[in-house]
Amino acid sequence: MPRRVRPAIPAPAGKTAWTPSRYAETPTRLPDSISPETADRLEQFVVLVQKWTQSINLVSRGDRELLWPRHVLDSLRLLPLIPQGTVRGLDLGSGAGFPGLVLALASGIPFDLVEADHRKAAFLVEAQRVTRAPVKIHCTRIEQLSLPRAPLITARALAPLTRLLEHAERFLAPGGICLFAKGAHADIEVSEALRHWRMQINQTSDPSFPEATILAVTDLSRA
Repeated sequence: MPRRVRPAIPAPAGKTAWTPSRYAETPTRLPDSISPETADRLEQFVVLVQKWTQSINLVSRGDRELLWPRHVLDSLRLLPLIPQGTVRGLDLGSGAGFPGLVLALASGIPFDLVEADHRKAAFLVEAQRVTRAPVKIHCTRIEQLSLPRAPLITARALAPLTRLLEHAERFLAPGGICLFAKGAHADIEVSEALRHWRMQINQTSDPSFPEATILAVTDLSRA
């Protein structure tokens, strides 16, 4: 059976086209802001996730060949919601680096990645070395974390919104924003959180990700 060649992603004029790794499903699109050089570093990261997932449970078995659409592109949906001039991000429960490491690569914004699992934290250290992402890894529980407040806090598939807001209150700088990637039950989580918190909250959805919602939270305080 002949080997199927995956198409290259067209590059802007004057830039080198980029061909995804044979280990990864071809992305349907990348944001216009992603340069070929950044795309190459994202590919290095995806290949590394594939390699390490053979030994530790970074992503589920069913997601190994869906890393681009289900994890990388889903993480990149947060990118246009990051305010201009943001100088630092804090990613809670970073796991395999989604979304924190991906956003650091795509935006150039330095991120602190917090991951309590020692094996996953070791992976993040290696991913930073390979991709040269502007991140610092903190292998500790969020409850034990000691860092300055950040203007941007992100999290994905970590905890219910009410619990995320308890963490965010400790670390969100005045005027800052939280970007939380949530699933199909985001409305339920928002209703529950509003019983305990005052906040401005905007929900963003994308037809390409029908079961996913991004919650943008500002002006956070306890009810």
